[in-house]
Amino acid sequence: MIDKSTFQEEKSLKAADWEVDFYSRPIIENDGKKRWELLISSTQDFSGENTFQWEKRCPANQVNSIWLTSALKEALTEAKKQGWDSPRKLRCWRTSMKTMTKKACEQIGIEVIESRRTFSLLEWLSQREKNIYPKETGYMSGPLPPNPLSIINQPEPLPEALRGDAWSFSSISLENLREAKEWPMEFNSLVHINQSLRPETPIPGLRLFSKTRALALSAWLGGLEPLRLVVEKNQLVLEAGQEDRWLVTDMNKDYAEKVKLSLFNAKKDADGIQFIAIQSSPEIEKFTGFWMLKDVDLIYQ
Repeated sequence: MIDKSTFQEEKSLKAADWEVDFYSRPIIENDGKKRWELLISSTQDFSGENTFQWEKRCPANQVNSIWLTSALKEALTEAKKQGWDSPRKLRCWRTSMKTMTKKACEQIGIEVIESRRTFSLLEWLSQREKNIYPKETGYMSGPLPPNPLSIINQPEPLPEALRGDAWSFSSISLENLREAKEWPMEFNSLVHINQSLRPETPIPGLRLFSKTRALALSAWLGGLEPLRLVVEKNQLVLEAGQEDRWLVTDMNKDYAEKVKLSLFNAKKDADGIQFIAIQSSPEIEKFTGFWMLKDVDLIYQ
């Protein structure tokens, strides 16, 4: 016989993906080695409700997939105690740690997504770098050694599966964007909007149109883990995944400057929020797919 109380308890567990950062911090421990730390944050939903956050220090001589597997199991147990279900996906943004993270997650049956859409985690990490680490004994307050120069991939032409019939660059007011949860959409990924942002702030974004392939195009785009739009040398580039860069279109100089300014203002006034929308035509208001993006600063390693 099924225990109804157990069934109800599992049914009521909160669901969210996890965002993970397993890396060294700017603190020298008593043994003379840098501190290693595992940080886990559940993905914050559109409502902005509390997230599951968990941290654990790792001895520098135990930085391996075995330790990480054990720590992730411990985190799963703690998450359930706090009312959270096991995540279906775990996002990892550091390229240097993806192999170790994948190996550990294979042992516990969680899919790893190589993605920079780790906005909840990055906000938490930024807070720790400003308010927690500087107060710790051994904090490296002087200039840190420069990180190894990363290789920025040249943008590749947008895949054929993502090329619509037409496109336009437009904007949505922040006030209207706050209602996105209620919009009819087959595919979407929304992020929390800070309540302190001004409602009239324009949010820039890209609208793609396809009369016959809007649904397929939306499915493809979701799999790319879109992060942000940038303008480089009069080209509109979509950054996605862990290090992917896709060329959306070439623009003339004047229009490129206009788009670049719009994206800059959003980063300054709206936490870097942007969007990509997919519609069957400009006349139909319904979105087949809608992704909120964020222009966030990362250390690519």
